[in-house]
Amino acid sequence: QVQLVESGGGLVQPGGSLRLSCAVSAFSLDRYDIGWFRQAPGKEREGVSCISATDGSTNYADSVKGRFTISRDNAKNTVYLQMNNLKPEDTAVYYCATQGVCSGFILPMAYTSWGQGTQVTVST
Repeated sequence: QVQLVESGGGLVQPGGSLRLSCAVSAFSLDRYDIGWFRQAPGKEREGVSCISATDGSTNYADSVKGRFTISRDNAKNTVYLQMNNLKPEDTAVYYCATQGVCSGFILPMAYTSWGQGTQVTVST
């Protein structure tokens, strides 16, 4: 059974950094693409970034390009999202997901297995 567990969220001031982790069980990272998504209160879930299982290629939403970096550690079976220069509008619950397709659109509907989420709050 696929299981994803996110961690690393918290409260940070604008301009600060956080690194989110997504620990994956039941399969190796070279089998399925992994995506990061977020959902702010009252808003739809949106794609943030994703990484391909086959070649490690990555995609980012325009709103996070240049600030966020997705990476993976195959030995730890963990995917990371390094978030720098955080802004108040980055405040959301962040989810990782798998059994989907990493494309330029990073669509939530393309993924079938989800973690429970971790809260990120950017505020003074």
